[in-house]
Amino acid sequence: MGNTVSAAHKTAGQLVGPLALGNQSDVKPGIDYSFIPAECPMYKKGTGNDASNDDINPLNMMHPPNQKPAPDQPFPLPTNREVSTIPKATPQFEGDNYWVYPSQQMFWNAMLRKGWRWKDDDLKPKDMEDIIKIHNANNEQAWQEVLKWEALHCKECCTPKLKSFGGKAQDYSPRARIRQLMGYELPFDRHDWVVDRCGKDVKYIIDYYDGGSIDPNHRFAILDVRPAMDSLENVWDRMRVAYWRWRYELEDYIKEKKDA
Repeated sequence: MGNTVSAAHKTAGQLVGPLALGNQSDVKPGIDYSFIPAECPMYKKGTGNDASNDDINPLNMMHPPNQKPAPDQPFPLPTNREVSTIPKATPQFEGDNYWVYPSQQMFWNAMLRKGWRWKDDDLKPKDMEDIIKIHNANNEQAWQEVLKWEALHCKECCTPKLKSFGGKAQDYSPRARIRQLMGYELPFDRHDWVVDRCGKDVKYIIDYYDGGSIDPNHRFAILDVRPAMDSLENVWDRMRVAYWRWRYELEDYIKEKKDA
């Protein structure tokens, strides 16, 4: 994907979690948002790049979806959106079962709100397509990691769903700070997810570390996903998993020594 995407994926990393996920209600089949004029009533005052904090959705901590091209945008961007595999705990209407990823246009506008300027990276349309794929792939990966933890409670609930989420890029977790003291780099981003475990809210912390080059599946971040230590149940889950990891790593080590 070249050096341009290598530079741009750092910017994408600031939004790599589901901060830009939306509702299926935002997806209007058959409507070409690129040609809807700015004065259209569906764009309420206060949305877009100048949206106020009062417009932020508490479920995803994002401004309302903005499909309007930015004033100095160098090329048009698609407005179609992909439905994720992440089930939604708070559907707004029948069929609103999964979170929806942002369009390339929405992602562009979101990056502008974060202070990014396209002239610094000289992006091309193909770069934005790749950035969206990176964003979506990392969210899918994060959800799969959550499901591994939720498998510990499959008898209690076999249908966990994502309820809400938010970014805390500069609020480093205690685990991340301990890793830094041990000589490791800090994560470039952090997101907190709240999962609905059949009526019980369970908080997860996701630290995103730079994994270097982008793999063929458009993943570049190394994810550290675990339940927050805000309940005895979560603490017990983490203790169990830590023990299993230690046990099986020790068994593998002993086996390698015997085979050597």
